[in-house]
Amino acid sequence: MKAICYRNTKTNIPRWVNTLHVEQKYGYAYETPTHFVHFYGKEPFYIISVGLTAIEGKAGYSCIEDWVKERFGAEDIKEMIYDVGHTIEGVWRPSLYYWDDSCSALRIDMSEQVSQEQAIRLLVQKLDKLLFYIEPSLEGLESYSHKTRDLLILSCTEVENQWRSFLLKSNTLPQNGRNYTTNDYIKLLNKLYLNDFKIKLRNNLYQVKISPFATWSASNPTASLAWYEAYNKTKHDRYNNFSQAKLRYVIDSIVANIVLYAVRYSPLVLINNTNDFSATINQLFSISMENVDIRTFYLPEIETPENFTSECFVYDSYQEGLNKEWIVDPLVL
Repeated sequence: MKAICYRNTKTNIPRWVNTLHVEQKYGYAYETPTHFVHFYGKEPFYIISVGLTAIEGKAGYSCIEDWVKERFGAEDIKEMIYDVGHTIEGVWRPSLYYWDDSCSALRIDMSEQVSQEQAIRLLVQKLDKLLFYIEPSLEGLESYSHKTRDLLILSCTEVENQWRSFLLKSNTLPQNGRNYTTNDYIKLLNKLYLNDFKIKLRNNLYQVKISPFATWSASNPTASLAWYEAYNKTKHDRYNNFSQAKLRYVIDSIVANIVLYAVRYSPLVLINNTNDFSATINQLFSISMENVDIRTFYLPEIETPENFTSECFVYDSYQEGLNKEWIVDPLVL
């Protein structure tokens, strides 16, 4: 069952505030055998507000499009990509707000998560120490040293570990006994929605938003990632490529690790939690999502009990326990 998504331009719900669409400007809807269901969504992070689930009996409407236009002033209506109630294993999308919901929807392995957090935390702490000595100005970002080279190699090695984890999850095995290459890794770019995330270094006066995978291309999957190409060059030929170990590329590679973590476990874990890992990340970086295709989001399937009211009203479907368990589909590349 496919849902639709759209922009809300009005709120027409009996006995409800009529300005809800101003903040909650995205809408998502589908139909059950007896009812129409609508969720609101808002920025930042395009969170789908399951606590604002609107529902109404289908009688009196010819189709769901007429209902969302009447109730929510729906514009720019599009069909969503994933079936209602389905998720992709290991790939976070908005609507997964509650941690226990994410755990079941993504099949999160807690020990794997802790291990990954430790690796990334170590990288960020090492970067923090570097920034005591190198100012991340336009000139400082071009500087290089044995310390930056060591950290670039360590960070890119962890990126490769994360890439490999996703490939194994998708059952994509290297051919003929060879190791994975960027020809394999590039298959993850669109499936993981890596370009949805933008990250800024807090103490950089220029406040440049870093999108480490923005230039990644299947036509040249190594060289199109400048930071990864620099890692390969300085790792294999330090003498001739020492200058490639720039602070700029170190930061890009660490941001790449943070993006991959956000994809796997949710950016909300980084932002909302108060543990040492989140504090370490938030001290140096701020995270956002921009220009996201809302058709790619997951929607929970709602249970409508027998004799459920046909009146139009708003309730919290998650807290009421009416969201069905997610059907977790495998990651397919």
